[in-house]
Amino acid sequence: MSHVEASEGCFHCQLPIPSEDKVIGTIDGEEQHFCCLGCKAVCEAIYDAGLEGFYQRTPDGTSLAPPPDIPTELALYDLDDVQAEFVGELAEERDIHLLIEGIHCAACVWLIENTLNPVPGIISAQVNLSGKRLHVRWHNSAISLSQIIQRLGQIGYAAVPYDPEAAEGVIKKQNRHMLYRMAFAAFGMMNLMWISIALYAGASEGEFRSLFHWIGFALATPVLLYSGYPFYKGAWSGLRNMHLGMDLPIAIGATITYLYSLYITLTGSTVGEVYYDTVVNFLFVILVGRYLEAMSKRQAVAATQRLLDLQPRVATRLSQDGVEEVVPIRAIAVGELVLVKPGERVPVDGIVRMGESSIDEAMLTGESQAIDKQTGDPVSAGTINGTGALQVEVSGLLKNTALGRIISLVEEAQGSKAPIQCLADQIVPWFVAVTLALATLTFLYWVNSDFEIALLAATSVLIITCPCAFGLATPMSIAVASGLGAKYGILVKNGEVLETLSTINHVVFDKTGTLTEGGLSVVGIHTDHEQWQEGDEQVSESLVELMALLAAVERQSEHPTAESVVNWDETFNHLQTRYRCTDFKALPGLGVTGLVDDRQLTIGNLTLLEQRQCQMSDRLEQLAHQLDDQGIGWFRVAIDDKETALVAVEDRIRPDAKALIGSLKAEGIAVTLLSGDRRHAAEAIAERLGGMEVIAEVLPEEKDQVISKLQSDGHRVAMVGDGVNDAPALVRSDVGIAMGSGTDVSIASADIVLMSSELERVRLAIGLSRRALLTIRQNIGISITYNIIMVPLAMSAVVTPLVAAISMPLSSLAVIGNSARIRTLFKGVKVK
Repeated sequence: MSHVEASEGCFHCQLPIPSEDKVIGTIDGEEQHFCCLGCKAVCEAIYDAGLEGFYQRTPDGTSLAPPPDIPTELALYDLDDVQAEFVGELAEERDIHLLIEGIHCAACVWLIENTLNPVPGIISAQVNLSGKRLHVRWHNSAISLSQIIQRLGQIGYAAVPYDPEAAEGVIKKQNRHMLYRMAFAAFGMMNLMWISIALYAGASEGEFRSLFHWIGFALATPVLLYSGYPFYKGAWSGLRNMHLGMDLPIAIGATITYLYSLYITLTGSTVGEVYYDTVVNFLFVILVGRYLEAMSKRQAVAATQRLLDLQPRVATRLSQDGVEEVVPIRAIAVGELVLVKPGERVPVDGIVRMGESSIDEAMLTGESQAIDKQTGDPVSAGTINGTGALQVEVSGLLKNTALGRIISLVEEAQGSKAPIQCLADQIVPWFVAVTLALATLTFLYWVNSDFEIALLAATSVLIITCPCAFGLATPMSIAVASGLGAKYGILVKNGEVLETLSTINHVVFDKTGTLTEGGLSVVGIHTDHEQWQEGDEQVSESLVELMALLAAVERQSEHPTAESVVNWDETFNHLQTRYRCTDFKALPGLGVTGLVDDRQLTIGNLTLLEQRQCQMSDRLEQLAHQLDDQGIGWFRVAIDDKETALVAVEDRIRPDAKALIGSLKAEGIAVTLLSGDRRHAAEAIAERLGGMEVIAEVLPEEKDQVISKLQSDGHRVAMVGDGVNDAPALVRSDVGIAMGSGTDVSIASADIVLMSSELERVRLAIGLSRRALLTIRQNIGISITYNIIMVPLAMSAVVTPLVAAISMPLSSLAVIGNSARIRTLFKGVKVK
């Protein structure tokens, strides 16, 4: 690799500029330097639009970090050059993932979705609470992206286009600010504790009473204003938008308790007590709870980050004269060449143009064996190169790679909603209003007997009732289940699929490539005098010679049977005998013929041999019938018009197929084999798999009609296929499962994509859906039980505000912890 000295940073992206590749442009009358023509073009577009404020710098000259507040130059996001980095496709109908700051509960989700969805031009807006992301689809001619972001700002939420690295920075900043507020509250709490001890020890009746009250006021006031600021901000944003969020009860509870304590302090009354310590204590506890909740959410949905870590950030670009240059992935264009060195991850999707190596594709296919690659073979981003260097022509980058599509699929699944969540969505808007009503009733009930008890009991009710656990019940379970599935090669499109799959009572399997390995192999060679069967360690030289003759003919054929003969010859031909075929002819529906070593070979079915008037063998005729009974295919061989051999070929049944069929039947799920083969052959396969219903002689275009018929008979059907030749059936079924593929076709047609070819993943997918639905119901039960028990205790003045503050986040943590238990389903399962 050539050494290139780096000069100053690029004016647009701030990345170092290799001195010999510097691009110079005139911007606003001044000469500026860029790392590539792309940065120069985007910069010119920004200045042409009058948005040069984008390039404001901090005093030390560095670029501003991704804006944590509402961006001031919103129109910048309407430029196609800018949107190209974040928007899925620059078409009339567009979609984007936005990172939302200030969202922390189900009430926030309700407010954002119900604010955006009615807006003309917005097709859908869906919030991922666990990831704090918003997925928006909109008509670009009706509404602009800047207007969407501005509308979010009006209801109190800052939004920026989601970028993994920028998002990580924003999340760390939010956590840092939360830690500062927690630390400040902890400082006030510890000092107020000594004040409280002094008052409880007798100072409340002495000459120091007023002094300790004022010290408590001095400590509690800054804590309330600084540590409690997020709650006041959230409450005000909600009220301004005519929405009652969960920050409102907390803010009311803290304010009322503080103001009562201030009243006692100002009047010097000896009747009541001050509760500055209570205010600070429950603010600290709630902040701790929210911090732990945020950390638990991030841990529960870490699957997306693990996938993002597979994507290299830079690549080695090759110029036309062979000069190597390390550049960011975004600086590479389709059609350029990149160099992938031994041991590196492939940075892009592309085609090998030079070099040979082996590629570990386990993250895409689940196959543990490395795949050999040479010129003309495709490679995928995120896979690991072996011992050779490869020059790869770029065909896809970032979101437009197989890995990018998988990441998008997982993100959409984690942000989706299951139908069962409709119950939670209907309850959340009324929850806060009911909370305020209950607190008011509690205060009115107690106020005549004891004002302080009335105040504390009402405050406890305000704090203890929270829909957060209820709002997290479904999204956390879906996020954990979809993330866990992705880790084990089970890609689920959305939460609705998980719920539907849990109710499936009939699974239909396509035969070829699903229950079988999808490629023919020679499993037997028979003549009148000798035979070889799969598993035999020895093979005679005469049979090797025979297969060498056949391979000479079949090498000129593209039929799957031909490939099986050639593969056998390359494996067993230890004599290295190679013949040349002349006068080759392919006869569609019959077979092939050719002249090899002055011998006329006829290879095909019975009809072909009869047309050639070949002399037939009674023994081989009987054997053909036996193979038919077993569901094994065959073709016949005649040399110089005399039948010489019968070769048995089979699409091998996957070793784990029988176990899967047995486990599904044991769970009461009906199983059907769908095949285009003759009924007799299909039934033989079904019998070898332990028995199941068979629907045979079905053309690919008829498969969806079979699924439709089963559904009309009352079955909830899951279809398992390869996602290519049975796409209509996958779409028609209640749940379509595509095996062993991450292709565009399978992702488009299937509801679940299994990256591994192991059939065990089908059973795990069904088990995952059932566990997820059970966990959702358990979570809803936890949240309802919590409120049924704790709210009456708070109204009865049994629970203090501090205990209420501890209990509220514990309910959310219980839901998160219960959702994390879904992981136990895969205990002992190897990651693919």
